[in-house]
Amino acid sequence: MTSIIILALVALFIGLRLYSVLGERTGHEQQLTLKPAEQQDAAAPPRAAPSPLAPANAADPTGDAFLPTAGPGVRAILAADNSFDVARFLEGAQSAYRMILEAFWRGELEPVRQFVDPEVYATFTHAVAERESAGHRLDNRLVAIEHSVIAAASLDRSVAVLTVRFEADIAAVTRDRAGEVVAGSMSDAVQTRDKWTFRRDLASRDPNWILVETDEEE
Repeated sequence: MTSIIILALVALFIGLRLYSVLGERTGHEQQLTLKPAEQQDAAAPPRAAPSPLAPANAADPTGDAFLPTAGPGVRAILAADNSFDVARFLEGAQSAYRMILEAFWRGELEPVRQFVDPEVYATFTHAVAERESAGHRLDNRLVAIEHSVIAAASLDRSVAVLTVRFEADIAAVTRDRAGEVVAGSMSDAVQTRDKWTFRRDLASRDPNWILVETDEEE
């Protein structure tokens, strides 16, 4: 069901990160490739922080924020909740991805517990426990989220479910108790593709979307 990304050679669970501001209104697939992390940081042009109120583009507020197959579900959610904003949801989803990833890598999941479904949380804690039992720790860095798009959407009565596909570059290293590198490299960023599914009851006053499933895309 839920799965956490496994990086090169050893089980490098590249887990997940959530953001309490997740929620409100706004494909490409490549084979796994390695990119020099330092070169990528230097080569990437500086990006201005996106305004939470800015639409995806002036002509179409949703732009290419969702795949055509997700369109009916997204429109149903927009019709049911006039406060939902696709662009702002994707901003929150990216922040969630970063926050949960970093919490998982540190092995400190309690701060994100309220934003994660209990079953997903149990999977994360089990993976962290196994990692610690093996004497391993992760020294990972999310270099960049290259792309995010709503891949699926549905509305069942008042319960909205959105699946976001993330394409990201992650530099990852697993170290042992002595701090020696067991696997991975901080000089190379691995391109990963994940699908995370978020759920929210639109009738609830709680604006947060809960992470209910994670999957690695082939």
